[in-house]
Amino acid sequence: MPLTTLHLPYTGDYSLAASVALAAGAAFVAALRPEPGAGADVLDLALLLEGSWLTVGVRLDQPVPAGPVRARVLANPGQAIPDDLRTQLLRMLSLDTDGAGFAAVAAHDQVVAELRARHPGVRPVLFPTPYEAAARAIIGHQLPVRQAAAITARIMEAHGVAVQLDDQQLFAFPTPDQLAALPAVRGLAARKVEQLRVLGHAATGDGLSSARLRALPRAEALTKLQQLPGIGPFSAELVMLRGVGEPDAFPLTEKRLHRAMAAAYDLGDDPALLALERVAERWRPYRNWAGLLLRNFAAGPSPAKSSVPLDRQSENDILVNGSNRAQTAGKSLSRNVHSGSRQKGIPGQRADNSHH
Repeated sequence: MPLTTLHLPYTGDYSLAASVALAAGAAFVAALRPEPGAGADVLDLALLLEGSWLTVGVRLDQPVPAGPVRARVLANPGQAIPDDLRTQLLRMLSLDTDGAGFAAVAAHDQVVAELRARHPGVRPVLFPTPYEAAARAIIGHQLPVRQAAAITARIMEAHGVAVQLDDQQLFAFPTPDQLAALPAVRGLAARKVEQLRVLGHAATGDGLSSARLRALPRAEALTKLQQLPGIGPFSAELVMLRGVGEPDAFPLTEKRLHRAMAAAYDLGDDPALLALERVAERWRPYRNWAGLLLRNFAAGPSPAKSSVPLDRQSENDILVNGSNRAQTAGKSLSRNVHSGSRQKGIPGQRADNSHH
């Protein structure tokens, strides 16, 4: 019996199943699973709420196609305020953006229109907080996926709050205070442990909050993030796109998207960034949403052959893109990711820890 039930409205079209399927392939969330005793597909999450840093166990579903998303609170050990959870879920599912105009924008671009028609209702799924997005970028820097997954799970099990949702125990990400006092972690370099401690201290105020970072000019927000040790230009964009949520941002460092655009719009093998930005202008104010469709569903040329093993592909190819390679690389991992869930399965990523 849920403690609280919230209904999450939205404008435009939306499919929880399609959005979660894409995010699960990219290792942002666990996949939908049949609800015990009911059979309907649900998404279970252990969420660390921004600001209060309380943990909530919540079950999401969309009982009626094209209807509101339902959030049932099944565990609330810290008595978190439901309105805080609603706000975070709306942002996390990209439902806080008015999507009513996306169809009209897509209609003026044949490539986006065709992708949207084939994949209706897809929106970005974000990490619960910019703080968690930054922490995962630090942990996963230059590590194989499986190794980063094991380390992240170890940290969550040792320092995160556990909640019970029916037959499974989920672990939330540690609070900033817990991360600021993080002891040595088996398998994680001392340098990264110190970077996580600094991040924990930085996140105890509101300087890294989603509201604060959204309120800043984008260039200023990116600069602020890059002041954190272990966060370079690529990781800073990741935090803004997948931690803060920027529906109209065009990522300047995401090469997979750039390759897909070059192929789809016949821009040549190595188009200038300015040419890509000109194409993206027609997607305003949904450049990030259109980019999500391009990077995940548009057929493009394969990148040049690389000597980097599959399980050390860049964050750009595993976390941001929704590449199916993430599923292949992490096939043996438990299917819960930033939700905290079942002890394993938080894939690592190769972030640009250097400031270059």
